[in-house]
Amino acid sequence: MEDLNFVINNVWMMLCIVLVFIMHLGFSLLEIGLTRAKNTINILFKNVMVLIIGLLTYTLLGFSLMYPGEIFAGDLIGFAGFGIPLPGNGLTAEYASGNYTFYTDFLFQAMFAATAATIVSGAVAERIKLSGFIAFSIIYVGLVYPIAGFWKWGGGFLDELGFYDFAGSTLVHSVGGWAALVGIYLLGPRIGKFGEGETKVIPGHSIPLSTVGAFLLWFGWFGFNGGSVLSANPAATSLVLVTTCIAAAAGGLSSFVFTRIRYRSNDLSMVLNGILGGLVGITASADLVGVGEAFLIGTGSGILIVFSVAWLEKLRLDDPVGAVSVHLTCGIWGTLAVGIFGNLAGWQQLLSQMIGISAVGIFAALTSFAIFSALKKSNELRVSEQEEIEGLDLHEHGSAAYSELKYE
Repeated sequence: MEDLNFVINNVWMMLCIVLVFIMHLGFSLLEIGLTRAKNTINILFKNVMVLIIGLLTYTLLGFSLMYPGEIFAGDLIGFAGFGIPLPGNGLTAEYASGNYTFYTDFLFQAMFAATAATIVSGAVAERIKLSGFIAFSIIYVGLVYPIAGFWKWGGGFLDELGFYDFAGSTLVHSVGGWAALVGIYLLGPRIGKFGEGETKVIPGHSIPLSTVGAFLLWFGWFGFNGGSVLSANPAATSLVLVTTCIAAAAGGLSSFVFTRIRYRSNDLSMVLNGILGGLVGITASADLVGVGEAFLIGTGSGILIVFSVAWLEKLRLDDPVGAVSVHLTCGIWGTLAVGIFGNLAGWQQLLSQMIGISAVGIFAALTSFAIFSALKKSNELRVSEQEEIEGLDLHEHGSAAYSELKYE
C-alpha cells in the first residue's frame, strides 16, 4: 500500500508539472494578445527564452540555493553546491516526506522558477531590448527568486518567523511583480501612451488570443496550486482545487461589476485580469480557507485590479498587460488574507505576513533596480525610438508574425 501511495503521489505531481508548464503558453498568448502585432515574435521569443533560462539556471544553482539543507548567514542564505545533488536516500525527496521522487520535485519547482521573469516580460513589453531582458532574466531567476523562496520554503528566517505562503502569492508573484514595477519605472512609458494631461489607450491586437491565454493560465493553476499540496491526498487536493476555482470566478465577476459601475464599460481584458488576480490572491491560502473565504479573497482581488490599473496610469507608469496589478497588488492582498481568513487568522499571523511581504518586497525591488539600472547605464535597456515605432519584430528578429498584415 505504501508503494502504491508513492506511485500515485508521483504521478499526480508529474501531472501538475505538465499543467504548470502549460501556463507558460498561457502567459505568452495573454501577452501577445494585449499588445500590438508588430511585437508578437519578440514577446514569444522572450517567453521561450524565460523557460529555457529558468530550467537551466535552476539546474545549475537555483535549486541548491532554494533548498540548500545547510543554512548560514543568519538563515538568510544557503547553498548545497552546483548542479542537482541527489539526496542520501536515492530518488526520494526527504523534505516531501518521501511522497514522490527527488527528480519530480526538482522539475515541479523549476517550472515555478521561470514564472517570476515571465511576469516581468508582459509589463516591459514593446520597448525593452531583447539582450537586456535576457540578461535580467538570467540574474533574477538564477539568484533572486531562489534566495527569496528559500526564506520560507527552504527553511529560512521567514519560515522561522511563521510567515505562510502556500504556493507563492508573495514568493512567486510578488517577486515578479516588484521587478515588473521597477522595470516599467526605469524604462518609461511606450511612445504615445501619455500626452498632455491625457492617457491614450493602446489596444492589443488580438483579444481572442489573450482570452485563450487567460483560460490556459486558469487551467494550469490547478497544477500550480494543486501540486503545492505535495501529495495526491484526496481531501487536501480537492479543497485546494475548489478554493482556487472559486477565487478565480469571484475575481472575474467583481472586476466585471466594478468596471461596469465605474466606467460604464464591459471590458473583457479587465475581466480576464480579474480572473488572474483572483488566482494570484488565493495562491497563498488555498489550503487554509473554505469556499466563502475564497470567494471574498477573489472578490477583493477583482476590485483591487481596477483600482490598481487606474492608479498606475495616474502615476504615468505604463504596464501593457496589467502584470503589476495582477501579480503585485493581488499578491500582497492574497498574502495578507492568510492573516485575515482561514485557520491561521489573527494579529500575530497578520504581522508575520506583513514582515514577509516587506522583506521580500525590499529584496526584490532593490535587486531588480540594481540589475535594470546597470542595463540602462550600459545602454542595454530600451530600444531606440525608431525601433519602437517600427516594431521589435522587424528590428530584433528581422521578420513579422503576420506576413499578410501591414503594421502600424
